[in-house]
Amino acid sequence: MLRRISKSFGGSAAILLSGTAAAQITNPPVLQDARTPVAKPVTTALAMAQPLDGNSQPPRGDRLLDLTIVYTDSQLYNPTTGLYDKVHLRSYTGKGVDPKAPFVSPTIEAIPGDTVRVLLNNQLPQGAQPGDPGCTAKGVMPDTPHCFNGTNLHTHGLWVNPAGNGDNVLLSINPQTKFTYEYNIPSDHPSGTFWYHTHRHGSTALQVSSGMAGALIIRGSRLPSMSAHGDIDTLIPTTAIPERVLVMQQIQYACRGPAPKPGELGKIKVDQKTGHWICDPGDVGGIESYDQFGPGSWPASGRYTSLNGKVFNPDDPMKATQGQIERWRMIHAGVRDTIGLQFVPVRQGRLKTGSKVPKDAKTGAKFIKESCGGTPVPYTLIAADGLTMDQAQTTSLATFQPGYRFDALVVFPEAGRYCVLDTQAPKSGVVNALDVGTQLLAVVDVAPGTAVKDVKSYVTDKLVSLADQTMPGEVKAAVVEDLKAGMRLRRFTPHPDITDAEVAGNGTQELTFFIDTSTPDTKFEVGNTLQTKDVRPYDPNRIDRKLPLGKAQEWTMQSHFVSHPFHIHVNPFQIVSILDPNGKDVSAPGAVDDAGGSPPDPQYAGLKGVWKDTLWIKSLLPNSNLPAGFSGLYTIKVRTRYERYIGEFVLHCHILDHEDQGMMQNVAVVLPDQVGSTDAATGAGGMHHGH
Repeated sequence: MLRRISKSFGGSAAILLSGTAAAQITNPPVLQDARTPVAKPVTTALAMAQPLDGNSQPPRGDRLLDLTIVYTDSQLYNPTTGLYDKVHLRSYTGKGVDPKAPFVSPTIEAIPGDTVRVLLNNQLPQGAQPGDPGCTAKGVMPDTPHCFNGTNLHTHGLWVNPAGNGDNVLLSINPQTKFTYEYNIPSDHPSGTFWYHTHRHGSTALQVSSGMAGALIIRGSRLPSMSAHGDIDTLIPTTAIPERVLVMQQIQYACRGPAPKPGELGKIKVDQKTGHWICDPGDVGGIESYDQFGPGSWPASGRYTSLNGKVFNPDDPMKATQGQIERWRMIHAGVRDTIGLQFVPVRQGRLKTGSKVPKDAKTGAKFIKESCGGTPVPYTLIAADGLTMDQAQTTSLATFQPGYRFDALVVFPEAGRYCVLDTQAPKSGVVNALDVGTQLLAVVDVAPGTAVKDVKSYVTDKLVSLADQTMPGEVKAAVVEDLKAGMRLRRFTPHPDITDAEVAGNGTQELTFFIDTSTPDTKFEVGNTLQTKDVRPYDPNRIDRKLPLGKAQEWTMQSHFVSHPFHIHVNPFQIVSILDPNGKDVSAPGAVDDAGGSPPDPQYAGLKGVWKDTLWIKSLLPNSNLPAGFSGLYTIKVRTRYERYIGEFVLHCHILDHEDQGMMQNVAVVLPDQVGSTDAATGAGGMHHGH
């Protein structure tokens, strides 16, 4: 896949931001090998500088990691009460897991060329339980949530084999069963920020929302040359740019009243004044039913997005130093909330030790406004969904939909305390088009250091200096010139652009998301055309699309009922255009997406030409206030290559309770002569010709 990158590879260092204070948000622990890795021969390795204290280097070669799945009894901080709620949740355990933060999974690190084996040991209890018929019950419809204790493993964003014991999410690893996944990471795999999570259809949302997700980092040391692109890691080594891994999750636990009868669950306890879920003294929260998901459930829960397993607490800050540029690897590992990430200074005298956020939504918003204010700190995006961008983009607000990742260069210009906010976004740009308000995710304590007058020029100057120190002579001048011309990173991009000529004659794909609410039995559906009449719910026994190995195709996608994040396994895609209902391309740099009203939605501007594996398919439907003749539909075009790997895998909505209830398709990459000509609306095939 990394077609323009040389075949030399080696290890690069990773810094673990461990501070002196006991209470702070630090990087998740790295999952340790269950045995000594079996070394592979290294061809030409990049000579690394002496690492900073606390840096680590992932072992090379054949790796064996253990992930055991169990129920874990622990606690999560509740900012509205200032107390800890007891919880009983499914979680991963493994060598190196922090028992004090069990609901963020350990980080897996690897290097291109490694073979990583993960022994998945499901130690959850067998059989039916209240709210779940179990994994072997007869007559359970596939798109009804079930098998809450069955599992599997997905390496989100990795370009690896989807079949057999590769990245195979069509398996069910049932309770009291072990299975070894084997990920043969090709030597030309891009370096970047990826993640892993459970993906058993019927229980994905329930388990991911319990914290069963973690960072997966591929580290690269391939320098650019005249004939090959390199890894961005070589330009910003952790010896110079410390690294922070940030896993953002929505752990949506609930406490329940008494069960009406044996085998059933009690009702979720709710504060009658605020409408938020509550836990009384002695209660233990859990995630045991899909009545905990659905439209409005996240804001109604009153829960808080956690960072690396910790919920906002002014006594648990992140720590940084003024003027020190850091690489933030940020992962939206939650289920159904949109995160608009912003850093703003804490107002004088506010957010002191022991501060609590008021329970009521209105007073909570007032508290945040009074506590956090001033000019937002700009930061520099360098990669989307793990893949280095052609040009860095400076922003003060990045939008994370479920499944998204961004790598950013972050520097705080002044010493002091900063708010990390999930800012309120336009209704049209968030999950379920709801006003959820601004949420306080964390605080950062910034120690005095080097003053920064202008963040963009400061970051540019640092990158130019690093390029002068680290880049090979044959490309150094070109890299420096690119950086000075708007922080271009084109010597570090992992994939060549997909041109008109490359997709010509290969047929096209179309996709529509839809939720049918016309009957009490709501259906979550996907179609192979842009016609609502052709949508269908997921059928595990049906292959919905056959895609030709070795070819590239253009996809056109819409959603005909609310917005959904589209994700496809194995092969990433390049964004061609995002047309609003008026036909304006809102993916262009500086474009204003105001078709949904004011304020404009900032999430699409600058995405043209960017590579991703997850993308928001926006829709203004349903909306009875739309003017006559205004469709309310956004039309998204992307292009993708089907390279190297054949086999079956899935595409789906990454609002994971939608996926569990049928908004998913089976797709297969096959040899070109096996694609066939089956009509796209009624069976496998899905290729459209003559468009």
